[in-house]
Amino acid sequence: MTAGTLTTRPGPPRNETASRYFEHSSAPRINTDAVIVEALRADYPELHITVVPQQGNDLFAYASAGHASLAAIDKEKDRLTWKIFLPPANRLSGQRGALADSVKLGKYLLDWQGKEYVVCVANGRDGTNAYPNVTNQYILSASVEATNKLLFESGAWNSELHNEIFVFDGGFWQKSAELWESVQKSNWEDVILDEGMKKAIISDVENFFDSRETYERLKVSWKRGIIYYGPPGNGKTISIKAMMNSLYKRKIPVPTLYVKTLASFAGPEYSINQIFTLARRTAPCYLVFEDLDSIVDDRVRSYFLNAVDGIQKNDGILMVGSTNHLDRLDPGIAKRPSRFDRKYLFPNPDAGEREKYMKYWQRKLADNRDLEFPDKLCPAVAGITGGFSFAYLQEAVVASLLAIARDADGFSESVCLECLEVHDVRGGKSGSARCEGEGKRVFRGLYDWVCVVRRLEGEDPDLEGYVLWREIRKQVRILKEELGEEKGGR
Repeated sequence: MTAGTLTTRPGPPRNETASRYFEHSSAPRINTDAVIVEALRADYPELHITVVPQQGNDLFAYASAGHASLAAIDKEKDRLTWKIFLPPANRLSGQRGALADSVKLGKYLLDWQGKEYVVCVANGRDGTNAYPNVTNQYILSASVEATNKLLFESGAWNSELHNEIFVFDGGFWQKSAELWESVQKSNWEDVILDEGMKKAIISDVENFFDSRETYERLKVSWKRGIIYYGPPGNGKTISIKAMMNSLYKRKIPVPTLYVKTLASFAGPEYSINQIFTLARRTAPCYLVFEDLDSIVDDRVRSYFLNAVDGIQKNDGILMVGSTNHLDRLDPGIAKRPSRFDRKYLFPNPDAGEREKYMKYWQRKLADNRDLEFPDKLCPAVAGITGGFSFAYLQEAVVASLLAIARDADGFSESVCLECLEVHDVRGGKSGSARCEGEGKRVFRGLYDWVCVVRRLEGEDPDLEGYVLWREIRKQVRILKEELGEEKGGR
């Protein structure tokens, strides 16, 4: 061997499966399935072969859950894998992520209930335009009965939810453990609504799932549709999540199917078919369309209406759709009975509901010994926040708490009420007592006058001694100016 040259020794020949796969993948191809099956028959002439798409019956997920053991049996040169980095689900967890293999071609030994199976995994094409790439699992065993038993049990497990929620996005259903975890933190006790409406919403849904026999006795379809509508930030989403949580806690849990979008590579009509196919199979279920007006547009309206109220039965499906713009919904959806039967308006909260919301925050902050939150602050805040949504109320409270925490840490910069920008409010931008940016506030005179009049006429002078009140009043003033500009723009 001379300098700068390398000699290699020929290794053992590849097995037939690997050889045919690499040969097939390096040239124009139509159906990977046929190539792999033929190669496996040559490698294992004595075993029975069953082909199973990984989507819908994932043997790897089944084994990872502890129901079977799986180990690679092929050589490294006979495998095709992608090494991928999985970032941590949450940076605050302290973890940095992990490396994982995405298998394009591999062979494994699966041990299940004392029986062994050879499982080959291959990614390729199935010969159609709709699904250009698929991953199939090729199960080899001594008998058809043994394979069928394995596939039935793993298929049943894969079709069930395990602390997950079905989410439709990108044209297919997937299971989300993250959404399920989020829903577990949503309770009706945290939902501030008119008590009569809250009870009506809860009983409407609970009674539906309790009344199957009544519907059947009356010879009417056991299905229902509800619309939540109103300006944003007033409890539609949290009400849906609280309902999802309570349905999961029933003696016989009711699963949720959550639709984010109809967009898919195969078109929205395909998506609607996929959505209602799973809903009918999963029923009784709670089928959620959030932002219904953006999901169902003119292009798919008729197809959607046919799926909702066509010849196919939707027994056991309770649909709920939320929208900030009821006027944008087609009358065939919003006004036609038997599609969406009930509509609940979520308006901006009145003074009593705003006071309840502040009491909710008072309970949340009860263990904070550094912050005074007297009872009289709740009606006082309710009195100065007319026209606020719950989202604006939350912003006022959260921004106030952050400002108080920042000041406690020694920061002197804050939001200046003259220019609505952040700088040292004690000396102005240039060190003077007057802010140079005051002229930027278009509504300055109006809001200053309203603030002064309300303080003189309706405020308790003792509230001035509480830092939380002073900060909330400041944040409310800023938010009201934003609301004024929005209304002026409209």
